[in-house]
Amino acid sequence: MDAVTPGQEGFDRRIEPFRKELLAYCYRMLGSPHDAEDLVQETYLRAWRAREQYDGTRSSLRTWLYRIATNACLTALEVRGRRPLPSGLVAASDPLAPLVQGENLAWLQPLPDSMLDAGDPAGAVVERSGLRLAFAAALQHLSARQRGALILRDVLSFSASESAEILGTTVVSVNSSLQRARARVKEAGVRREPLGEPPLAEQRAWVDRYMRAFEHADVEELKRLLTADVVMEMPPMLNWFAGRGNYGLFMDWVFEAAGTDWRLAAVTANGQPGFGAFRRAGDRYEPHTLQIFTVTAEGISRNSVFQGAEIFAAFGLAAGFDAPR
Repeated sequence: MDAVTPGQEGFDRRIEPFRKELLAYCYRMLGSPHDAEDLVQETYLRAWRAREQYDGTRSSLRTWLYRIATNACLTALEVRGRRPLPSGLVAASDPLAPLVQGENLAWLQPLPDSMLDAGDPAGAVVERSGLRLAFAAALQHLSARQRGALILRDVLSFSASESAEILGTTVVSVNSSLQRARARVKEAGVRREPLGEPPLAEQRAWVDRYMRAFEHADVEELKRLLTADVVMEMPPMLNWFAGRGNYGLFMDWVFEAAGTDWRLAAVTANGQPGFGAFRRAGDRYEPHTLQIFTVTAEGISRNSVFQGAEIFAAFGLAAGFDAPR
């Protein structure tokens, strides 16, 4: 391996501060933390190989890195389908209907807040509003270039000319893609910054109350914490439903089918509070579901429930817990 020169070390130091915001960008484009990490690694490899070609008189280092990341994302999206959530794919179902798993579908996955914060004081500057699950899901219904235009212009506040440079197109094309993207997201009824949302500490308090009720299998208390039009969806299952009554019926079934002995671990993802639920299985509490909540001033309005070893591994929770003897 060739020795690293002082100039190369200086280049690495200059591009490293952008890593977390590029991770957030790639997640918005791909909808998967694992894919986003891979694309950021690819971006930094491409940047290092092309370091001699960077011309600071033509564009900022940040813009140059975003162009490399965008090219990597667009290439990846040519072979990877969109990652929806069930509520954006099929009609609502009966809460007591048999669970139906979506076949051959890749679902939107939550992004652990720790991936943007851990060991990185600059992580706090990452724009979080465009990471919320509902907005991230809406992005998945846009074409790749519409997605890029909306994120670059409305979330990251790049100018039209900078966005055109990053996307390798014209200002006219960027503006056209942006107009279509905004219309599509508006049709979906999704805002990047939900109105009337309480501070994160207050959201956490609502979810902490939900966790205590969950641990006691107290369905009536769970229902008191929900808005009237609450939605629950649970990829990889296609089933989803709305309404406090339906939610209660489903939770009655959950505790009847899966028991009432649980251990919960608080998490945050996409700037939203949640928890991992671990079900007692012999002398272990095994991973069951990871639940991320949307909270309004009136209560919990959405519970996005995820399953799978990859999901728990991303939050460092794959091992589960020992149960008391």
